[in-house]
Amino acid sequence: MLSRSIGRFMASEVKKVPIPRRGVDYRGKVVLAPMVRSGELPSRLLALHYGADLVWGPETVDKAIIGTTRKVNPVTNTIDWTRIPSFGQKEPPPDAKEAVVFSTHPAKEAGRLIFQVGTADPDLAVQAARIVAGDVAGIDVNAGCPKPFSTHSGMGAQLLRTPHELLAALARRGERGDRVGEGLLEVEGAVHGAVDGVLGAEGDLVETETGLADLDGQPVARTAKAFKASQLQPSAGLFKNRYLTSPNGFIVFARRSLQKASKIVDRVLGASSTAEYKAIVKDLDRLSDLLCRVLDLSDFVRMTHPDPRFQQAAAGAWSLVYQYMNQLNTMTGLSDQLTKALANKDVVASWSEEEKTVADILKLDFTKSAVNLPQRERDRFVDLSQRISEVGSDFVSEMAPEKEEIVLPSSSFYGLYPSIARALTRGGKVRLPSMSAEAQAALRTVKDEDTRRAVFIASRTASRRTVHRLDTMLKLRSELAELSGFQSYAHLALKDRMMAKTPGSVMQFLLALQQHNKPIVHKEMADLLAQKQTHLDGMATKVEPWDKDYLMDSVRLDMRLPVRHPDQLAAYFSIGTVMQGLSRLFSRLYGIRFVPRETLPGETWHEDVRRLDVVTDAGDQIAVLYCDLFFRKDKSPNPAHFTVRCSREISESEVEEAAAEVDGGDAGPRFDSAAQAANDGMESSTQGGVFKQLPTIALVCDFQKHEDWKSSSPALLTFHQVETLFHEMGHAIHSILARTSLQNVAGTRCATDFAELPSTLMEHFAADPTVLALFARHWRTDEPLPYAMIAERLRMSKRFEGFDTENQILLAMLDQAYHAPEVAGPGFDSTRVYHRLQNEFAAGPTDPPETCWQGFFGHLHGYGSTYYSYLFDRVLAERVWRVVFAAGADGKAVDRASGERLKENLLKWGGSRDAWRCLSDTLQDERLKEGDEKAMAIVGSWGIKDDHHA
Repeated sequence: MLSRSIGRFMASEVKKVPIPRRGVDYRGKVVLAPMVRSGELPSRLLALHYGADLVWGPETVDKAIIGTTRKVNPVTNTIDWTRIPSFGQKEPPPDAKEAVVFSTHPAKEAGRLIFQVGTADPDLAVQAARIVAGDVAGIDVNAGCPKPFSTHSGMGAQLLRTPHELLAALARRGERGDRVGEGLLEVEGAVHGAVDGVLGAEGDLVETETGLADLDGQPVARTAKAFKASQLQPSAGLFKNRYLTSPNGFIVFARRSLQKASKIVDRVLGASSTAEYKAIVKDLDRLSDLLCRVLDLSDFVRMTHPDPRFQQAAAGAWSLVYQYMNQLNTMTGLSDQLTKALANKDVVASWSEEEKTVADILKLDFTKSAVNLPQRERDRFVDLSQRISEVGSDFVSEMAPEKEEIVLPSSSFYGLYPSIARALTRGGKVRLPSMSAEAQAALRTVKDEDTRRAVFIASRTASRRTVHRLDTMLKLRSELAELSGFQSYAHLALKDRMMAKTPGSVMQFLLALQQHNKPIVHKEMADLLAQKQTHLDGMATKVEPWDKDYLMDSVRLDMRLPVRHPDQLAAYFSIGTVMQGLSRLFSRLYGIRFVPRETLPGETWHEDVRRLDVVTDAGDQIAVLYCDLFFRKDKSPNPAHFTVRCSREISESEVEEAAAEVDGGDAGPRFDSAAQAANDGMESSTQGGVFKQLPTIALVCDFQKHEDWKSSSPALLTFHQVETLFHEMGHAIHSILARTSLQNVAGTRCATDFAELPSTLMEHFAADPTVLALFARHWRTDEPLPYAMIAERLRMSKRFEGFDTENQILLAMLDQAYHAPEVAGPGFDSTRVYHRLQNEFAAGPTDPPETCWQGFFGHLHGYGSTYYSYLFDRVLAERVWRVVFAAGADGKAVDRASGERLKENLLKWGGSRDAWRCLSDTLQDERLKEGDEKAMAIVGSWGIKDDHHA
C-alpha cells in the first residue's frame, strides 16, 4: 500500500474542479471503453451506430504517437496520424512504408472520441496529448491495466504506486498555463486517497485493481511481520476510537458513556415544557446510541479479538452497560415522559416522520419490558424471562436423540461410503450415531430400505427429556405473553418491528405459498416414484419418507454432465477479484465503490484485517468497512455482518458538550477537536452540511488462506462461499445506504422479517452471468468463467427446490402453532401438533407416528414465532429480482436506474419508513401498501422460482 503521506499530498494539492467548459460530461453515458484493439475505428463506428454516447480508442503508447504526422485522408474521410516504423532499428529500412498509428472519423466521432494514452512519464503524456488534443473530446491516461505488457514499463496499474508524480507534473503544466496539462488536471477526483482509482480525463473511473486484490491475503509471515511492527507505534485505538488504545480503555469508555447517559436520563425525567418534550425523541435516541456505542463494539471485540485481554475488557464493558440498559428499560419515569409527549398534539406535530417512528418503537420497547405493570407482576415478568432464557439454552445445547446409535450387520449398509463403513464397523456390525453426518450419508447411499427406515426413525426421534424442555419453554412463553396482556406469545413477538404484525397474517402468507408450491412438490414426487420404479422396485406405488434422500441423490447423479470441466469453480473466485466484483457492481447500481485504506497502528485487531472506505461517485466517504475474512482459531466460524457504529446525526449541542473532553480529563483520551470528541475519534462526515457519525461495519468470514510464502496462488473461494460473501455484503450495503438521522432506525434496524431481503437479493446477483463477467476470471490464466459451470451447479442444487420450500413452510407453520393460544391449555402435546400439521399440509412424504422430530428444531429458541421470516424474505427477494432487475435480462443486473429504484424506495430508509410502503413503492404495487392479511397472502402467492436456479 502507498504511504499516508501520498494521501495528504493528494488532499492538499489536487483539488476537485467542475467539468471544464470544453470538457465532456461522462456521467450516465453508454460507452465503449476497451483497452485493446477492439477500440479501433471500425469497432468505434459500429458502437456509435448502436447507441454509444462516447467511444475510446485503443491504448496508444505516448512514444508511438509522438513524432507522427497528422494527415487528412480524402478517400476515407478520416484523419490519420502516421509515421515510418523503425522495427527496433536506429534507422528504418529504406523500403519501409508509413504506418497509421491512430485514426479518427471527424464527421462521425466529433465530440464523442476519447484518446487513451499509455504512459509512465507525465511530460511524455502531455506531449502525446497535445498532438491529438484538437481532434478528440478528451484524453484518458490508462492507469488501471494490471497486465504485464502495461505494468512492466511502469504504465497501467503501476501508476497507482506513484500517482503523486504524475499529478504533480500535470499540476506544474497547469500552473504554466498549458491547456493540455490543464485539461488533464481537470479530472474530477483524479486520485481518491492513496490507493483509490485514477480517473481518466474528466471522469473515467479506473478501479483500483491492486488495492482490492490485496484482499487475496498475503502469506502469513509477511503480514504478521508488518502488523507486529505497526503495533510498536502509538495506538490510534480500535476502529480509531481514542478510548480503545489498550484493554484498560474499555472500562473508561463504558463509564464515560454512562456518565453522559445519566445526564440525558435526568434531562428527560425533568422535562416539563413543550420545547423539552419536543426534544425527547432525539434525547432518547441519543441515550440509546450512547449505550449501543459500547454494547455493539464490545460485543464484536469479545467475540472476534484474538487477544484475551481485549476480550475480557470488552466483556466487562458490555456487562456494565447492559446492566444499566436493563434498568432503563424498566424505568417507569422514562416511559411516562414519552407517553406525555405522545399525548401532546403540538409536540407530535413538530416531529419528523423519522422521530414519530422512533417514538412508537421506544414506546413498544417499554411495553414489552412490562414497565407499566405493578411491581409484583413486573418481578414475575423478569423471573419468567430469565427462566425462558435458561430453559431455551438447555434445549439447544443438550438436545439428544432417544436412541443414540443404530447397530446393524455391516451387510445391511451396502452402498454406504467405504471410508464411513470401515470407521464404524466393529465385529461385523456397524454402529451408526443417530444424529450425525454419517447417518445423513446413510440415508442418501444405503440401498437396503429397512436399514434406511431404521436410520430415518432414529434420526427423527428426539429424547423425551429434550421434548419436555421444549414443552416447558413454550409454556413459559405463553405465560409471559398472558402476563403482558397478549393473546399468545406469537401476538407479542409479531407486534415488535414485524411486517406480518399478527399470527393470522403469517398463516395467510404460508397458506398461499403452500398452494403455489404444492404442484411443484407433486411433480417432484412423481419424478422420485419413477426413479424408485427404475432402480429399486418396479412395482412401487409410494415414496416413503426414508426413500426421499436416496432417490433425490440418485436423480442428481443421473443429471450430471458426462464430461466434467477439468477445472474447479474456485479457481475463478479469488477473494480479491470477488471484492473487486462487488465494488464494480455497487458502482454501477448505486454509484458507490470500495477504496482500500491503510490502517493506523492499533486500528485493527489482526494482520488479516483490511479497511475499505465506501466512497460515492462525488468522492464523499459514506461508511467504513473492516474485512476480517480469514479463518483463525478461537474465531467464530459463522460468517456475519456487524454494525459497530450506526449512522446518526450529531447535533451542535453535542459538539459543544464534547469541547470539555478535548484535553482528556478523568483519565480520558485527548482529541484534536470537539467534533472528533463527539464521535470518540471514529469516522464522521459533514456531507450536505450535516454532521453525522459514519456507519462502521465489520464483515467477518472464515475463508482459508494460503500459508506458503513462496506460493503465488491467491486465497480461493467455493461458489457457496461467494454466495455467502454476497449475502453478508447485502446486509452491509443496507447499513451503508440507510444513513438516517436517528440510530434506532439506521441500516438494518428495520422490521425483522424485512432485514434479510437485501442480503437474500444479493444471492441472485452472485449467480447472474452479467455480474459474474465483472470479475470471475481464472486466477492463473485470466480466462473468464464459463457460465455453463455455474449453470450446472445451480441446476443440481435447485433440482428439488419444491421439497426444500415445503419443508420450510411446515417448520414455519409449526413455529406458529407452538406459540398460539392453544399452548396454554392443559392438553397441549407438541408431538401431536407436529404430526397433525404434516398430515394436513404436506404434499411430500410424512414422518411415521413414532417420531418426534420437533425436539431437534433448535431455531424455536431464537426465532420464537418469527421463523417464517426466512421464507418471506426469499419470496420478496425473488419478486424484487424479477420486477426491478428483470431477473438479470438485458443487463438489468448492473443497470443504474434499477439500482437507484431500489436504493431510493427501499434501502436508504432503514427502519424509518413503513416496510410495506417501501415494498409497494419499489415494486410499484399499490395492493401492498396496507400491509394487511390480504397483502401477506399476495406475497405468498408469488412463490419462489428463480430463472437462474431453474
